[in-house]
Amino acid sequence: MTRLRNVPASGPIAGGTLRIARRLALVLALGAALPLAPAAAGESAELIFTDRGPWVLGAQELNWRLDHQGPESPAFQQISDGRVTLAETTDPADGQKLLEVRQTAGEETRLLGRFPVSMADPVVVIFLENTARDMATLTGGSPFYIRNRIKDALAKAGPPTSGDDGISIELRPFDGDPASDRMKGFETLRLRFRLGDDPSDPIRELVAETDGPVAAVPPEGMAPQPIAPAPYRHAMVLE
Repeated sequence: MTRLRNVPASGPIAGGTLRIARRLALVLALGAALPLAPAAAGESAELIFTDRGPWVLGAQELNWRLDHQGPESPAFQQISDGRVTLAETTDPADGQKLLEVRQTAGEETRLLGRFPVSMADPVVVIFLENTARDMATLTGGSPFYIRNRIKDALAKAGPPTSGDDGISIELRPFDGDPASDRMKGFETLRLRFRLGDDPSDPIRELVAETDGPVAAVPPEGMAPQPIAPAPYRHAMVLE
């Protein structure tokens, strides 16, 4: 993997909680749905939300292989060999540099968002938000409840583990959740993150998957139809 050069942000930052708060203030300002509660941030959250900006990509693009599998619902896009790309672009309005995140599936490429180059890590935010949306869409559950449970799990995640393949973090946001009987299999959801020895490098692997099949409700506004349960998997692996 090509190692990126991250230019240090200007100004002193002291204390883990303050670092998390400042990194995610921009996420809140952009309206992202999954900000981490800064006051509760632990070591694993600190690693996941390590400040990887300002990003200096130039002409280089970062690509994550995308695997997106689940029940054959009309509201769910199956992707077996896709890609998520992080690239640098220019704002045509003012000429300022921006980060652009794109998703490619087959012949289709769509823009997922544009962000300031100073943002800590837009890929993490998009991964978590898309996972929460998938669960809400397939189960008919409240996206606000799902996001809050994921946020709480990130804040309370156990310590990371280190090995020959880097640093690993795993959490189960809905383990023991009082609403688990209505989650149609998503109560077994696991989130896994694999980082390199230097946490400021791009995250190598982001995975959300269930231990077994999940059921899906018919999309809102559509007539009831049988949808066969299937395991859910949303994985991004850095190329």
